[in-house]
Amino acid sequence: MAAKSVSRVIVAADDPRILDALDARGFEGVKTAAEHQSGTDRVAEVARNLDTAEIIVNVQGDEPLISPETIDNAVAAINEAGVGIATTWEPIELMADVLNPDVVKIVLDESDRALYFSRAPVPFPSEEVREYGSIEEALRQQPSLVSLFRKHTGLYVYRRDVLLDFAGWPQTALEQLESLEQLRALEHGVVIRAVKAASPSIGVDTLADLERVRNLIGLIGPKSPI
Repeated sequence: MAAKSVSRVIVAADDPRILDALDARGFEGVKTAAEHQSGTDRVAEVARNLDTAEIIVNVQGDEPLISPETIDNAVAAINEAGVGIATTWEPIELMADVLNPDVVKIVLDESDRALYFSRAPVPFPSEEVREYGSIEEALRQQPSLVSLFRKHTGLYVYRRDVLLDFAGWPQTALEQLESLEQLRALEHGVVIRAVKAASPSIGVDTLADLERVRNLIGLIGPKSPI
């Protein structure tokens, strides 16, 4: 709601407990179907009824620390010619994050357009791995290799027509294999532009992540209802 480029904020959820929490705090929520395959499909259900919205922003619920400036930068990127989806990335600084499958990696071309997303360490430093025998040992022996990797953050900006097209496509084999919905868009030729996040965020994938974020929000402002 603090992002300058956003005019309306809706929480899309299938769980009535989430909607009750929103209502108690005066925020807008929309109940969606329970069987969606991804967050993008869930957002598309809501977007079908937003006839006047040409640009849709999806901040995933497990990314509570994404900054308003990051959202605004991603919205600006969607206005580039030919771009159907914009998203964001952050530098990876720890070897553990490179190896962690919960930390999704993004590979970009020279125009900052996404080539691939993976839970595996990509791009793969093949020469160093051959020299040291494994990716883990290569990262230990050459810590500077960590700077090759970028973390994908759970923020998407869509052109509405692209979002609705996406929801009409079946899941692809790569999407199911990696459990990454953005691969469906890439496989259908959608151009995804990625911008560097304005500040670091923490995705909530585990109970340890949840506790860490709770503590951070407690330091930043009033006690969170998370």
